Amino acid sequence: MAAALALAALRVTRRATGAAARLQVREASGVPGGEEVFKAQQAAPGGAAPTIFSRIIDKSIPADILYEDQQCLVFRDVAPQAPVHLLVIPKKPIPRISQAEEQDKQLLGHLLLVAAQTAKAEGLGDGYRLVINDGKLGAQTVYHLHLHILGGRQLQWPPG
Repeated sequence: MAAALALAALRVTRRATGAAARLQVREASGVPGGEEVFKAQQAAPGGAAPTIFSRIIDKSIPADILYEDQQCLVFRDVAPQAPVHLLVIPKKPIPRISQAEEQDKQLLGHLLLVAAQTAKAEGLGDGYRLVINDGKLGAQTVYHLHLHILGGRQLQWPPG
């Protein structure tokens, strides 16, 4: 019984220490959870208004487009988080990966293949990271499915 209580106390201490460390990092950034998390908390999860990505697709907003086909396009992120930071977006407006449907399987596979080909073309042969943020808690700031390609330096783990 005493061993079980000691183990439970150790778990609580570890959780509290980890939570305190995460809170200190968040507070040091000046915004709880950092700027991207703040943006995600404020983002509208879908709706009738066009997203910035739909406006890039229709060319009403300029972007540094590296690749385009009938299903998707790839462009450089305007606020890069790594030396190479690209976005792969489908032309079909899927708000979140969690809202993708059975009929989107081919498109989702295409996005991954385009991401791999673009990463190779950008000189990321030594490795890169693909990221999909989903929803408010996943820090999604634009409700149009997009894959981040991050590379050009040693990436750290865990990511967040």
